[in-house]
Amino acid sequence: MRTRDMAAVAGVLVAVLFGAGCGAEESGSGGFGREAAQAEIREAVAGAGLPKSKLPEPGEVTATATPADERERLARRAAACTAAWQYIGPVVDGARGKFDRTVEALVGEGWTAGKRLEEKLDDKGGTLVGLTLKKSGWSLFARHSTSKTVAMDIISFQASEDACMNGFSEREMDLLYGEDRERP
Repeated sequence: MRTRDMAAVAGVLVAVLFGAGCGAEESGSGGFGREAAQAEIREAVAGAGLPKSKLPEPGEVTATATPADERERLARRAAACTAAWQYIGPVVDGARGKFDRTVEALVGEGWTAGKRLEEKLDDKGGTLVGLTLKKSGWSLFARHSTSKTVAMDIISFQASEDACMNGFSEREMDLLYGEDRERP
Protein backbone atom coordinates (compact mmCIF):
# COMPACT_ATOMS: atom_id res chain seq x y z
CA MET A 1 0.00 0.00 0.00
CA ARG A 2 1.45 3.36 -1.03
CA THR A 3 1.79 6.35 1.30
CA ARG A 4 -1.06 8.05 -0.60
CA ASP A 5 -3.25 5.01 0.06
CA MET A 6 -2.30 5.03 3.74
CA ALA A 7 -3.46 8.64 3.95
CA ALA A 8 -6.80 7.63 2.42
CA VAL A 9 -7.19 4.80 4.94
CA ALA A 10 -6.30 7.20 7.75
CA GLY A 11 -8.98 9.58 6.47
CA VAL A 12 -11.62 6.86 6.60
CA LEU A 13 -10.52 5.90 10.10
CA VAL A 14 -10.77 9.51 11.26
CA ALA A 15 -14.25 9.72 9.73
CA VAL A 16 -15.27 6.58 11.61
CA LEU A 17 -13.71 7.84 14.83
CA PHE A 18 -15.68 11.09 14.62
CA GLY A 19 -18.89 9.10 14.29
CA ALA A 20 -21.46 9.77 16.93
CA GLY A 21 -23.32 7.42 19.16
CA CYS A 22 -22.95 3.80 20.08
CA GLY A 23 -25.00 0.69 19.67
CA ALA A 24 -25.37 -1.83 22.43
CA GLU A 25 -22.25 -1.39 24.52
CA GLU A 26 -21.70 -5.06 25.29
CA SER A 27 -23.63 -6.75 22.48
CA GLY A 28 -20.78 -9.07 21.50
CA SER A 29 -20.53 -12.74 22.38
CA GLY A 30 -20.20 -13.43 26.10
CA GLY A 31 -20.59 -9.79 27.09
CA PHE A 32 -17.57 -8.72 25.04
CA GLY A 33 -18.61 -5.53 23.28
CA ARG A 34 -17.33 -2.17 22.09
CA GLU A 35 -16.42 -0.86 25.55
CA ALA A 36 -14.45 -4.01 26.43
CA ALA A 37 -12.64 -4.01 23.07
CA GLN A 38 -11.83 -0.31 23.46
CA ALA A 39 -10.46 -0.84 26.97
CA GLU A 40 -8.22 -3.72 25.85
CA ILE A 41 -6.83 -1.70 22.94
CA ARG A 42 -6.25 1.35 25.15
CA GLU A 43 -4.47 -0.72 27.85
CA ALA A 44 -2.29 -2.62 25.35
CA VAL A 45 -1.20 0.59 23.61
CA ALA A 46 -0.36 2.35 26.87
CA GLY A 47 1.49 -0.69 28.22
CA ALA A 48 3.64 -0.88 25.08
CA GLY A 49 4.69 2.76 25.42
CA LEU A 50 3.10 4.14 22.27
CA PRO A 51 2.43 7.89 22.31
CA LYS A 52 -0.96 9.24 23.34
CA SER A 53 -3.29 9.48 20.38
CA LYS A 54 -4.60 12.95 19.74
CA LEU A 55 -7.51 11.53 17.74
CA PRO A 56 -10.89 10.86 19.38
CA GLU A 57 -12.04 7.33 20.08
CA PRO A 58 -15.32 6.09 18.58
CA GLY A 59 -18.30 7.76 20.20
CA GLU A 60 -16.07 10.24 22.06
CA VAL A 61 -16.94 13.20 19.85
CA THR A 62 -20.49 13.96 18.83
CA ALA A 63 -20.77 15.99 15.67
CA THR A 64 -23.29 18.81 15.91
CA ALA A 65 -24.04 19.02 12.20
CA THR A 66 -26.22 16.63 10.23
CA PRO A 67 -24.11 14.30 8.06
CA ALA A 68 -23.59 15.93 4.67
CA ASP A 69 -23.72 12.78 2.57
CA GLU A 70 -24.32 9.05 2.62
CA ARG A 71 -20.66 8.26 3.37
CA GLU A 72 -20.79 10.39 6.54
CA ARG A 73 -24.03 8.68 7.62
CA LEU A 74 -22.37 5.29 7.08
CA ALA A 75 -19.31 6.40 9.07
CA ARG A 76 -21.54 7.32 12.01
CA ARG A 77 -23.30 3.97 11.81
CA ALA A 78 -19.94 2.14 11.65
CA ALA A 79 -18.74 3.97 14.78
CA ALA A 80 -21.27 2.00 16.82
CA CYS A 81 -19.51 -1.20 15.69
CA THR A 82 -15.97 0.06 16.22
CA ALA A 83 -13.29 0.31 18.90
CA ALA A 84 -10.05 1.95 17.82
CA TRP A 85 -6.82 3.75 18.57
CA GLN A 86 -4.66 5.53 16.02
CA TYR A 87 -1.48 7.60 15.88
CA ILE A 88 -0.51 9.67 12.86
CA GLY A 89 2.52 11.87 13.32
CA PRO A 90 6.28 12.19 13.51
CA VAL A 91 8.36 9.02 13.62
CA VAL A 92 8.21 7.37 17.06
CA ASP A 93 11.47 5.91 18.44
CA GLY A 94 11.13 2.13 18.53
CA ALA A 95 7.65 2.25 16.99
CA ARG A 96 7.80 -1.22 15.40
CA GLY A 97 8.81 -2.84 18.68
CA LYS A 98 6.06 -0.95 20.52
CA PHE A 99 3.58 -2.01 17.85
CA ASP A 100 4.68 -5.64 18.30
CA ARG A 101 4.38 -5.37 22.11
CA THR A 102 0.85 -4.01 21.70
CA VAL A 103 -0.07 -7.00 19.51
CA GLU A 104 1.50 -9.37 22.09
CA ALA A 105 -0.56 -7.74 24.87
CA LEU A 106 -3.75 -8.16 22.85
CA VAL A 107 -2.90 -11.83 22.25
CA GLY A 108 -2.42 -12.09 26.02
CA GLU A 109 -6.02 -10.84 26.40
CA GLY A 110 -7.32 -13.65 24.20
CA TRP A 111 -7.11 -12.14 20.71
CA THR A 112 -5.95 -14.70 18.12
CA ALA A 113 -3.44 -13.33 15.63
CA GLY A 114 -3.61 -14.19 11.95
CA LYS A 115 -0.85 -14.14 9.37
CA ARG A 116 1.50 -11.15 9.56
CA LEU A 117 2.03 -9.30 6.29
CA GLU A 118 4.98 -7.03 5.57
CA GLU A 119 5.38 -4.77 2.57
CA LYS A 120 8.05 -2.36 1.39
CA LEU A 121 6.62 1.14 0.87
CA ASP A 122 9.49 3.10 -0.59
CA ASP A 123 13.13 2.84 -1.63
CA LYS A 124 14.27 4.58 1.56
CA GLY A 125 13.23 1.77 3.92
CA GLY A 126 9.59 2.64 4.58
CA THR A 127 7.48 -0.40 5.46
CA LEU A 128 3.96 -1.50 6.25
CA VAL A 129 3.18 -4.31 8.67
CA GLY A 130 -0.32 -5.56 9.24
CA LEU A 131 -2.24 -8.42 10.72
CA THR A 132 -5.75 -9.33 11.76
CA LEU A 133 -6.65 -10.51 15.26
CA LYS A 134 -9.97 -12.12 16.26
CA LYS A 135 -11.84 -12.40 19.56
CA SER A 136 -15.46 -13.07 20.56
CA GLY A 137 -17.03 -12.05 17.24
CA TRP A 138 -14.69 -9.10 16.70
CA SER A 139 -11.98 -8.56 14.06
CA LEU A 140 -9.10 -6.21 14.85
CA PHE A 141 -6.92 -4.83 12.06
CA ALA A 142 -3.49 -3.83 13.39
CA ARG A 143 -1.28 -1.75 11.08
CA HIS A 144 2.04 0.07 11.35
CA SER A 145 3.34 2.10 8.45
CA THR A 146 6.54 4.07 8.58
CA SER A 147 7.50 6.22 5.64
CA LYS A 148 11.05 7.42 5.31
CA THR A 149 10.00 9.65 2.41
CA VAL A 150 7.72 11.83 4.57
CA ALA A 151 9.22 10.90 7.99
CA MET A 152 6.03 9.83 9.71
CA ASP A 153 4.43 6.86 11.46
CA ILE A 154 0.87 5.66 11.10
CA ILE A 155 -0.08 3.14 13.77
CA SER A 156 -3.62 1.86 14.10
CA PHE A 157 -5.63 -0.76 15.93
CA GLN A 158 -9.19 -0.84 14.65
CA ALA A 159 -11.61 -3.47 15.90
CA SER A 160 -15.06 -4.04 14.44
CA GLU A 161 -17.86 -6.25 15.66
CA ASP A 162 -18.37 -8.77 12.85
CA ALA A 163 -22.17 -9.14 13.22
CA CYS A 164 -22.67 -5.38 13.26
CA MET A 165 -20.44 -4.79 10.23
CA ASN A 166 -22.18 -7.65 8.38
CA GLY A 167 -25.28 -5.43 8.48
CA PHE A 168 -23.70 -3.20 5.83
CA SER A 169 -24.38 -4.03 2.18
CA GLU A 170 -21.53 -4.53 -0.31
CA ARG A 171 -22.33 -1.13 -1.82
CA GLU A 172 -22.25 0.55 1.59
CA MET A 173 -18.91 -1.09 2.46
CA ASP A 174 -17.43 0.03 -0.86
CA LEU A 175 -18.70 3.56 -0.29
CA LEU A 176 -17.37 3.62 3.27
CA TYR A 177 -13.93 2.09 2.66
CA GLY A 178 -13.36 2.28 -1.11
CA GLU A 179 -10.65 0.17 -2.68
CA ASP A 180 -8.75 -0.07 0.64
CA ARG A 181 -11.50 -2.23 2.11
CA GLU A 182 -10.40 -5.51 3.74
CA ARG A 183 -11.99 -8.36 1.84
CA PRO A 184 -12.20 -12.03 2.84
